[in-house]
Amino acid sequence: MAPRALPVAEFELHRAHLLRVAHRMLGSRTDAQDAVQETWLRARGADASTVDNVGGWLTTITARVSLNVLRGRRRRPEEVLDVHIPDPVSVRADGPEHEAELADDVGLAMLVVLETLSPPERLAFVLHDMFAVPFDEIAVMLERSPDATRQLASRARRRVQDAPTPTGDRAGRRRVVDAFYAAARGGDFDALVAVLDPEIVLRADGEPGALHGAETIASQAIRFSVPDATMHPVLVDGTTGVFIELAGGPLALMVFTVVDDRVAEIDIINDPDRLTRLGLLDG
Repeated sequence: MAPRALPVAEFELHRAHLLRVAHRMLGSRTDAQDAVQETWLRARGADASTVDNVGGWLTTITARVSLNVLRGRRRRPEEVLDVHIPDPVSVRADGPEHEAELADDVGLAMLVVLETLSPPERLAFVLHDMFAVPFDEIAVMLERSPDATRQLASRARRRVQDAPTPTGDRAGRRRVVDAFYAAARGGDFDALVAVLDPEIVLRADGEPGALHGAETIASQAIRFSVPDATMHPVLVDGTTGVFIELAGGPLALMVFTVVDDRVAEIDIINDPDRLTRLGLLDG
């Protein structure tokens, strides 16, 4: 059989899927786009004439490229000392028109947990649990046995399952978040503590560590409240969030995990350049 280069049009049929795989592996839109571009370069330079499942083949290439990127990050420990909040998959205006799409979103809280996994654990979990890739195929990528690969995914799964999962309906979670901001702006410490889980965790991108505890975070919320800021209710990967603008520029994206009518986690992206690159509220 004569060698065959993969046509551009055929690759483009799989681009959206490959971006989903790379983003869940890497937690960065830019890195995901780079990984998919590298996938194209590798695929274009290979012989596709013997490939029966083009989608599976491209997924494998993307996974290998992403694994190399993750391993490279671990070799640069200075980049992982501070808190890193991954890029959300999507940010949408909070409205009923997006209700049907929420089931397809991967919550930001899960992406945060994925950042704590080792590269092999993340690959095994993402490919198997999110994209149904068989363990036999993943084992080849990791150069491990299928049983060892299952154990990697199992360890990762336990970590993910330990992360808090939002409860209640979307309107109820939004009311809790609204109460949080009303109390912060009003300087009402007791009201703030009342809407926070006693074991709440707050993570802000680039900070040296997370904050813990309702009283600590209530004090911070009052101290750093910005009365002149404009709040936009948003859904961040299907989770309750607020995009904050000040003087017409982006100030922060805050994502709230609400469990049993209390805020259990807050994740904050507050780098204006990064917020601009995320293209907030575009869709």
